Formats: sequence, C-alpha cells, structure tokens
Amino acid sequence: MAGESNLNLSPFLLLLLIPLIFLILKHLTQIVSSRPPLPPGPQPWPLIGNLLHMVKKPHIKLTELTQTHGPLISLRLGTQLLVVGSSPYTASEILKSHDRILSARHVPKVSPVPGPELEHRSLVWQSECGDRWKVLRTICRTGLFSPKAIDGQSPIREKKVMEMVEYLAAKEGEVVNVAEAVFATVFNILGNLLLSKDFIDLEDERAAGGLKGLIWRMMELGSTPNISDFYPILAGLDLQGLKKKAWKCTRSMFAVWEVLLKERRQGRDGNASRRQDFLDVLLDNDFSDDQINSLILELFTAGTDTSTTTVEWAMAELIKNPEVMNNVRKELESKIKEKVIRESDLPVLPYSQACVKETLRLHPPVPLLLPHRASENCKIMGYGIPKDTPVQVNVWAIGREPTTWTNPLAFTPERFLISELDYKGNHFEFIPFGAGRRICPGLPMATRLVHFILACLIHNFEWSLPSEMNPIVLDMDEKFGVTLQKKEPLFLIPTVRR
Repeated sequence: MAGESNLNLSPFLLLLLIPLIFLILKHLTQIVSSRPPLPPGPQPWPLIGNLLHMVKKPHIKLTELTQTHGPLISLRLGTQLLVVGSSPYTASEILKSHDRILSARHVPKVSPVPGPELEHRSLVWQSECGDRWKVLRTICRTGLFSPKAIDGQSPIREKKVMEMVEYLAAKEGEVVNVAEAVFATVFNILGNLLLSKDFIDLEDERAAGGLKGLIWRMMELGSTPNISDFYPILAGLDLQGLKKKAWKCTRSMFAVWEVLLKERRQGRDGNASRRQDFLDVLLDNDFSDDQINSLILELFTAGTDTSTTTVEWAMAELIKNPEVMNNVRKELESKIKEKVIRESDLPVLPYSQACVKETLRLHPPVPLLLPHRASENCKIMGYGIPKDTPVQVNVWAIGREPTTWTNPLAFTPERFLISELDYKGNHFEFIPFGAGRRICPGLPMATRLVHFILACLIHNFEWSLPSEMNPIVLDMDEKFGVTLQKKEPLFLIPTVRR
C-alpha cells in the first residue's frame, strides 16, 4: 500500500518541481548574463580552440588579429584562455590601472622547477609579488641595479668592451659574427659582476657559440607551443618532452659555475684581493645552492641574450641605413676627443642613444612580455578577465602602432630627438622593458651597456658587408623565441679607424 501511495504522489510532486526548476534555471541565466563578456577574438574550433593561430611568429599574428577584433583580444588555446593587449591604452590598463591584480605571474609548464620551489628560487617566475619576491628584488637592486652599483661596475664593463675592441681589431679585414663577439663580451661582463670570472675566451668561437646556442635553446623551449599548457590535465605526461629538455639545458648551465660555487662555499676562492661580487651577497644572505643556481641562471639568460640581440639589430639597421650611420659617426667625432670612449661620455651622445631607442621600438628584445596572470576576477575596457587567466602585452605591436608613430616601419632615430618618450615604464607607447611591478629590474644596466657597446663598435671601426653585398638586400627577418633574434646572423668585416 505504501508503494502505491508514493506512485500516486509522484505526478503531484513533479508539478511542484517544474516551476522550481524553471526558477533555478532563470536565476543561473541571470548570473551568467550579468558577468561581463570576454574580450573579442577569433571563433575557436571545438577541442583545439585557436591553437592554429599560434604560428611561428605569434607576435605578428596577434597584431593582425587586432585589426579585426580590437586592441584587447582573447583566444581559447585548448582548454585555456589567453588575453592579449596590443595598444598603449590596453598596456596601461594591464600594467598600471590593474597592476595589483595582473602582476601575478603565469608559469609555463615547461619550467623544470616545480611551482612551490620557484617561490623560493626565482625572481622572474614567482607567482605573486609577495614578501619573498620583494626581498629578492631588493637584493638584486641593491647589489646590481642601483645607480650606485651600476656606477661602481663601470671599470669592469669598460675593460671587457675594450677587450672586444682589441679582438675585433685583430680580425681586421676578416668576416666576423657580430652577435657572437658581443655575446661573449656581455657574458664575461655578467660573469665578473656575478662571480668574478671570465667564462668565454674571445678567441674560442666555439665556446661563445656553444653558450649562446644553449641560452637560445632555453628561450626556444620556453616559447614552443606546449600541449601541457593547453591541456593541463596532460601536464604530468610531458608528451613533447619539453620539460625534460629544459631541465637538461638548465643542468648544462649550472655546470658552468658549479665548481666555482663549491669552492667559494668552502673558502677556497684563491683570490683574496678581488672586489665583492653578487655571489658574495647571496652567500651573506644565506641563499642555498638551489636558490643561487636559479637566480644566477635567470640573470645570465635575461641579460646576455637581450643585450646581444639589441646590439645586433642596431648594427644591422645602421648598415642598412648608411645616412644614420654617418650621423652617429659625426656625433662621435664631434663629442669624443679621446681615442677611447668612456661610459661617462654616453650622456653627450643623444643621437646614438636615439638609435638604441629606435632599435628597441622596432625590435623589442621580448616582443610579447612574459605572461602575467589575473590573481582575481577583474574587468578591462568593459570586458571580464577571469581569475588565473594568462595576460600578455604585445610590445612589438605597440612599437609599430601607426596612430602613435609616423611612418612606423622606418628606422628613424630622429623621432626620439624631438620626443620625451622614454623606456622606463612611464610612457605606454614605448615599453620594451615592460612597466609596473614586473618591469625588467636590469633596465638601467642593460640600456647603458647596449649604448656603450654600440658606440665603441662605431667609434673604433668602419663596417662593411661580405662580398660587397648591397645593404639594401640585407636580410632583416626575425626568429621568435622568448626573445626576438635576427634569423640570419649578421656577418660584417671590421676595418680599424685610425
């Protein structure tokens, strides 16, 4: 009888439940409709989303998409959402107006260091700008990047750049790989600042090429489209082997200085008269070997590749634009009366500084700023950015924005002689080093070093292309990694200016 009673009540209960279900669905619909829409973007395909848009040169493809969808776009990459800003205004929104929320870091799955360990070992990849990050950044600024520290480092930079000049003078009339000579010099400068050691003999081209290739390989792995990022459920499988390859490269880099680190810990330095270096600072602050290795690696990879790439692009543009080269040379001849340039001479060389700025505009060393992450839900330009969404800024697109720059594809340093725009993160039309909390901490050292190397290369040498090649046909194609390198290395012939 009880069973029959329940059956008789079922239709009645169903009639009561139907309105309740409709009320619940209506409420859920109102919640969803009240959320701000995502930024516009291309229609995603089932399962793969917009992965087909992530081609070999994503900075260019993303710039093209802004022509259709606007300066703030979203893409669905597998199961993950990506938001990209490609205008000065969107950059200001991301890096200034919403910097507190969007200064968190999205860490790619290729990272060989587990996330919890990164919080103790990394300056670049710490997930939040918390207390540990602030302490580490303060140590780096005080020991390496403060005005006082940078001024004190001048003798080291001048010595190593002069060694490069002497090396190139000995190669007079021969074809040289400009990037490898600059890379070896920059690596040795950082080697002395960080560890009081030269790591590359300028005469050993294989060593320079090997370390340069290793660092580029790390950049390449970091920018390779990774299934683990698009489908995090598969991350543990490392289907492409990218994490394994990245760890192999990381171990190879650690091996470059691990013996020196061991000797320093054991008090077997053997050079009591040397100046204090950054390793001393880290040891004095009780950093572990893992922390030291990770931080030194970040400083080497970030400092060498970007500076080398910028000098190579600058030299290529000067070769391709002989009138600009002549203007740089005239400035040097009128302002530098001594045979040797000093870093203290750089402030009186505004035109060559403008050439550096114009190079950074056209060829930003990092075309897509390292990915930020929304630490909570936020709204930009009326569009919703869900929590944990990766957010990137397309610096390459901003530097070629036609509404900001007259004749944006032309190499015209003169534009910076009549402009107050700088690269210190205050003007969002020109942010090759980023802005906000995550601005590149090495900006003051990098810009001084690039300017100094470029001025010395032009002051001491005449440069020509091999085989009487016409500068007009010089290949200026790009190769995308985390950094933006010249696809074909720049080979030039130096002639000493007497």
